[in-house]
Amino acid sequence: MKERKQLAKTLKPQWVWAIALGSAIGWGAFVQPSVWMQGSGPLGAIIGFGIGAALMMIIAVSYGFLIEHFPVSGGEFAYAFLGFNRNHAYVAGWFLVLGYICIVALNASALSLLIKYILPSVAEQGYMYSLAGWDVYLAEVIIASVALVVFAYLNIRGTTISGRMQFIFVICMLVGIGILTIGAVSHPSASFSNLDPLFKPDVSMWSSVIVIVAIAPWAFVGFDNIPQAAEEFNFPPKKGFMLIILSLICAGLVYIFMITATALAAPWQDLANLQWGTGDAMTGIMGTFGLIILATALTMGVCTGLNGFFVASSRLLFAMGRAQIIPHVFAKLHPKHGTPHAGILFTCAVCLISPWFGRQVLTWVVDMSSVGVTIAYIYTCVVAFKLFKWSNEASLVDQFRALPSVAAPVKKTFSLLGAIIGFVFLALLLIPVSPAFMGIPSLIALFIWIALGTGFFILKGPEFNKIERKELEHLILGGRGDGPAAVPPENVN
Repeated sequence: MKERKQLAKTLKPQWVWAIALGSAIGWGAFVQPSVWMQGSGPLGAIIGFGIGAALMMIIAVSYGFLIEHFPVSGGEFAYAFLGFNRNHAYVAGWFLVLGYICIVALNASALSLLIKYILPSVAEQGYMYSLAGWDVYLAEVIIASVALVVFAYLNIRGTTISGRMQFIFVICMLVGIGILTIGAVSHPSASFSNLDPLFKPDVSMWSSVIVIVAIAPWAFVGFDNIPQAAEEFNFPPKKGFMLIILSLICAGLVYIFMITATALAAPWQDLANLQWGTGDAMTGIMGTFGLIILATALTMGVCTGLNGFFVASSRLLFAMGRAQIIPHVFAKLHPKHGTPHAGILFTCAVCLISPWFGRQVLTWVVDMSSVGVTIAYIYTCVVAFKLFKWSNEASLVDQFRALPSVAAPVKKTFSLLGAIIGFVFLALLLIPVSPAFMGIPSLIALFIWIALGTGFFILKGPEFNKIERKELEHLILGGRGDGPAAVPPENVN
């Protein structure tokens, strides 16, 4: 057996919760409320996010079980190997790498977008060219690039630094959201009459809600960063499920509060055509102070997204490197800080290319990456479903872990529902008539990524397939104490 590098157990529960919540809440919660209301109306958007959070909690049941009993870096990559085989693990890992790296890039560009909204004279310096209708300025590229380099450096310095920093950023963000919401509710000029009509006119109530529910995989992506960091928990892994649920509840409330605050501040239909509806709404009732608080909360949200997905992408790359499916350099740890620095540097290097393509092109790629994240959800739920039994007969994992089999039927039902929800989300993204269809440019980008993944596997696959099954079990899932000592045979499909 080859040496299996392991990450130090340094993450505290509150830091893990902050990684999940901060990753789920990015720029969208502060920039998109007026856009969401335009498509659904205020109550339609609120109900949609509430249902979306509830559906993600059903999916989270499977994550909680697998985190508790298989607390290893790699998350869905490891789960796909556990429940299926190495080829499925590669598919799950390939799609997730794309999703995580794209979200890092999108958050970096969001900082440039914030400066462009607040100080356009600063951001719009050094015009270079236009791509897909988006003007690319040198100043925007520099802002995004500096943010990427800074967070890469901080993540290399250690998990303790990134975890503590994430928690501080999240608290600051939540304080800002609280101030904005209280200000909107209590201000004399704010009115609940601004919420009328509650749903988008000329569209059915359920159609208004479904439009929002369909974006739940994108809106709440980030809670799945918890399994990526599971190997670094300095607390019992069974707490992971509670932290996921708490992060999803908080994320749902953040979306609801920001939509409500925006709608109370001004008639929502008047905000639809403004460049930054939420910014204008907060400025209208709270003046410059409101804009400063909003900009601060937005900055904290973007920074938590950057930091959280740097953590997730580097841990996934570390796990895949440890399994020898990608170059082994990704499995090496920094000699001083003990962090997977190769994955952090790779994520940074790839994302440094993105600002040069403009935000519109990047949005196409990110929309496509939602498919990858949804596929990861499906894998997790299907694997959990396979490991449970309908009856009280002990399952494979029950026999190994001595789990209380009486609870298996309930958990199996939730894992089945989670898988069905995942397939519905995937259909909404891929079917052209769906209100959440990602669009032709994003579909083309998806096919390109699939082709790249296929080509890479053709080159790397033969070497990967030569590794003995037991060695892969050791490298991906570890031994007793940090993973299972036995897993299903690889020919289970």
